[in-house]
Amino acid sequence: MKEKIIALAKSNCADIVGFASADQFDKNDPVFKIFPNVKTVIGLGFRVLRGIYRGTEEGTTYYQYTTMAVENMEETIMPMTALKVCNLIEENGYIAVPQRRHQQIMREENSTNPEVAYDAVYRGKAAENQMNFVDAAVKCGLGEKGLSGALLTDEFGPFVRCCFVLTDMELEADEEKSPHLCDKCGKCIKACPGRAISEEGEVDPWQCAVYYNGANGTKNPFMPPDAFSDFENRLEIISGEARVTPETARKILDNIFFYPPAQHAYQCSICGRACDTACYIHLEEKGVLTKKFKTPFRTRDEWKFSIEDFK
Repeated sequence: MKEKIIALAKSNCADIVGFASADQFDKNDPVFKIFPNVKTVIGLGFRVLRGIYRGTEEGTTYYQYTTMAVENMEETIMPMTALKVCNLIEENGYIAVPQRRHQQIMREENSTNPEVAYDAVYRGKAAENQMNFVDAAVKCGLGEKGLSGALLTDEFGPFVRCCFVLTDMELEADEEKSPHLCDKCGKCIKACPGRAISEEGEVDPWQCAVYYNGANGTKNPFMPPDAFSDFENRLEIISGEARVTPETARKILDNIFFYPPAQHAYQCSICGRACDTACYIHLEEKGVLTKKFKTPFRTRDEWKFSIEDFK
């Protein structure tokens, strides 16, 4: 049955499939609140195509990442694969509970998700029973947790998204990966255009949201020279040096009109996940990724505008 599940998932766009025993999860983990009789957690990993990042890398079209790598993956491709796996399991007399990330639900009361509009986020009690997706992916053997908190896989580095299936069918668990990809180089920290990641790898979600949406003009080809004209610290914002609070972040986000959003409250990533891209380039240069390409991801110096253009 395990082999059948793997074959079905991979024939329906999943790239990595892993299995964890429910015994690997703490007794208070949300998986037991979602499905008290869970015996196995099945992790499904989906690559984010390397070519989807080209528009950001070249400074041309930016909506491809958001619409193809986030919106369509999360709303269409991944749920369909999970449902097909669930159908197979339930055809054999067991219960299968699909689990996809709800992008608009946050565990923390005053937090946000940079990938969606801040005013579309539901906070607090609604999130109590949402799985920790990176933790579950690690337990399923899909990869390891990197310095910035991203899931890193042997095949695709951080260019991956996941969903899960909880089932009362007992299936052999896979071994967790011994950490071997992340060497704590800090390139993810340095790459962030808004300095949203601390030296310890903690991500400030509001700082991230502001610069994910393109507040750094030196990395935003769509920002007009007079952007943020009503802000006293406009040059600090545009250069990525401003530190934000949830309140100031909301004000800045309300004044970002440089690029259209996608659907389902998804925001366009102007930073192009710079942290993940820098991590991927580093792992590729080290030669540790098993999925190889004929050319390196970055073939020339990274482009950047001058802050002088906004003075």
